[in-house]
Amino acid sequence: MAKQNSEKDNKNSGTEGVKTGTVQSIDRAFDILESLSFNRSGKRLTDLSEELGLHKSTVHRILNAMQDRGYVEQGEKKYKLGIGFIHLSSQLLNSIELKTEAEPFLRHLSNETGQTVFLAIREGSEVVYIDKVEQFNSLRRYSIIGNRVPIYCTSLGRSLLFDDSDEMLKSLFGRINLEKLTPKTVVDQNELIRRVKSFRRRGWAEDFEEHQTGVRCVGAPVYDYRKRIAAAISTAWSVKKTDVISDDIGQLVKETADAVSRRLGWI
Repeated sequence: MAKQNSEKDNKNSGTEGVKTGTVQSIDRAFDILESLSFNRSGKRLTDLSEELGLHKSTVHRILNAMQDRGYVEQGEKKYKLGIGFIHLSSQLLNSIELKTEAEPFLRHLSNETGQTVFLAIREGSEVVYIDKVEQFNSLRRYSIIGNRVPIYCTSLGRSLLFDDSDEMLKSLFGRINLEKLTPKTVVDQNELIRRVKSFRRRGWAEDFEEHQTGVRCVGAPVYDYRKRIAAAISTAWSVKKTDVISDDIGQLVKETADAVSRRLGWI
């Protein structure tokens, strides 16, 4: 009854009432869309009305308007999201550029840790650097872009493997040259698989002077809107810096990677 009175008030209260009623209609439209988004099979008009506490006539009017624009479809007495959202989503997703979205987060992480931060992608069995942020502006930032490093012995590489199953990891490690780059490089396939699985559980990876002697590194994966790994972020430091706690840095890197993931549409 209160909602009915409110609707009548909005219609009869002049300009301010029209504004309020318009915003209210928009809110209701989004309520309907969000409700439909959580149910792939669709929902009946009665179910939406009861769930949202709205009159069936109100819900029906809004559904019809969205159906005319292709944002809602009706079939078998149920409503569901329409293909109009595919067009909207594709326009947004096509406008998102990984490096552009990641840069402010990389810079914040670099400022917070006082260390160089890297952004990289996977190409087969290698890791390719696509960006680097330091504590000062330098042409050296671009010198690393395009460089490749092994996937098996770097925190970036191990982060990029989080989506791989045991069988995929075994196949990968079986066909690449597991070279011992430093005395601490792990080259045993079973141990590498165990480490990737352990790192996956906590959300960030590590290398213990395995790619470069005297350097430790932590990394975490960046996910896209499909919930697939699109890239990885890492930071590295000298083992001589005894004040650096890898667990703390690892958590910061993971939080940064998650923030970038959300910008790419990951939920």
